[in-house]
Amino acid sequence: MTGIKLSGVTASFGGERVLGPLSLDIKPGERIALVGKSGAGKSTLIRMLYQQANSQASLIPQDLGLVHALPVFHNVYMARLDQHPNWYNIVTLMRPFERERADIEPLLDQLGILGKVRATVSSLSGGQRQRVAIARAIYRDATMLLADEPVSALDGPMAHVVMSLLNEAYETTVIALHDVELALRYCQRIVGIQDGQIALDEASSRLSETDILPLY
Repeated sequence: MTGIKLSGVTASFGGERVLGPLSLDIKPGERIALVGKSGAGKSTLIRMLYQQANSQASLIPQDLGLVHALPVFHNVYMARLDQHPNWYNIVTLMRPFERERADIEPLLDQLGILGKVRATVSSLSGGQRQRVAIARAIYRDATMLLADEPVSALDGPMAHVVMSLLNEAYETTVIALHDVELALRYCQRIVGIQDGQIALDEASSRLSETDILPLY
C-alpha cells in the first residue's frame, strides 16, 4: 500500500461544483475521520478516493451496495468473488465450503447477526444490513478501508464494537462520520469538509468536540 494523494481535484454534478478544488494526502497507517454536515462533500470525496485506490481498498458505501435477494452469508462472501474461479463461486452459492463458513460465521457472530446467516438481506432491519456491509468489508481483507457513515444506524455499544473491529482489520482507514465522539476516539486525524472544501485537517489529539461542531 503506497497511500493516496489527491491534488487540486474537483467534482461537479449537473454543471455545479460540489467538491474542491482540494488536495489530500493519505499515508499508509493513518486513521482518518471525515467530518462535516450532510451535503458537505464527504461522500463524493470517498468515491474519488475509491476510484484512485482501485483494488487496494475495501468500500462501505452509504447505500451499502448489498444484494437484497441473497442471504447474509452470500452478501459477505461476495467480497472475495474475484479471488476464486467461477465454478467455485457457483458451488459456494449452492452449498458453502467449510473454509468460507469458518471465516464468515465468527465475523457475523462478533457483529451479533450470526442468527441471520441464512436470512435474505431484504428481511433485515437497517442496522442489521449495515452490519452485513461491515462484515463484507472486513472479509474483503484489502489494504485500506473507505467507509461512508458505516455506523449511522447502530446504537452506541454496537457502534463502538464496529469501530474497534474496523481498526483491528485495517491499519489505514478513511471513515466519514457524523458522530464526533467516535471520530475523536477511533481516528488519529480529523479532516473537516465544509462546502466542498477542507476546512479542518488536524491530529485528533489536538482537538475537542467543540473544535469540530462548528462544521455542522
